[in-house]
Amino acid sequence: MILILLGPPGAGKGTQAKRIVEERGIPQLSTGDMLRASIASGSELGNRCKAIMDRGDLVSDAIIEEIITERVKADDCGKGFILDGAVRTVGQAEMIDRVLSGLGRQVDVVIELTVDEDELVNRLKARVAETKAKGEEVRADDNEETFRKRQAVYRDQTAPLIPYYEGQGKLRRVDGMGEIEDVARAISEVLDGVA
Repeated sequence: MILILLGPPGAGKGTQAKRIVEERGIPQLSTGDMLRASIASGSELGNRCKAIMDRGDLVSDAIIEEIITERVKADDCGKGFILDGAVRTVGQAEMIDRVLSGLGRQVDVVIELTVDEDELVNRLKARVAETKAKGEEVRADDNEETFRKRQAVYRDQTAPLIPYYEGQGKLRRVDGMGEIEDVARAISEVLDGVA
């Protein structure tokens, strides 16, 4: 099963992805991890990426496509995988569709975790207060202004994926505002219905 999780920052995608990895035995693929692994491998592709990044430049979409193509051919992806951070725009979704089609595969389901953004801000404030109360350091990006900017970027760049996948009949919505266990159960029901 090939799965994409969508939702704004703080929706719980990372938490739910970890649970799916454990329950379904499929890897979670992130663009950042794939880039780092390619560089660490010392392959020709990895060396090209390293040179680009060492210059402070962004790796092109064409190279990201090569890295994803290489990674999804690995044995551990045979049963499927979760795409995490690899699909943020419609252009990237089209690229993923092209890569998978070339391998005789396709995205099976896209789960959108629907959330109330103001409530997510309240959760962030509570988490920051808890962290401070424990005497721990608060992450630099754990503040309302940065969080709201990230939400705006999601709405502008990533939310257009919702009608894209809806048009393909692959989008399923899950209420992401419940308890972690309840959200996980709802996601499992969706995945069981697709499998």
